[in-house]
Amino acid sequence: MEWDVVEARVLEHGCIYVKFSDDLEGKVRFNSSAYRGVFEKLRDPAEFNKLSVNGYFVTWPGQLDLAPDAMHAAIKQQGEWVLN
Repeated sequence: MEWDVVEARVLEHGCIYVKFSDDLEGKVRFNSSAYRGVFEKLRDPAEFNKLSVNGYFVTWPGQLDLAPDAMHAAIKQQGEWVLN
């Protein structure tokens, strides 16, 4: 699918670069309010840096992941996806 993630890396704490199978590229930014619930542990830079691409999506240990379709749509429209 066009929103399959083929590459992702941490640019800085709270900001990642992603590239999709259709060559769309962009950033995902976490606002401080995004670090709640299951994402609370990503407030720790060491945990945030454990980012990987697992199959077709961005993930962290503990089965934390980001919805690739929503991420693709936001980046296609705005160049980045800001999580609040």
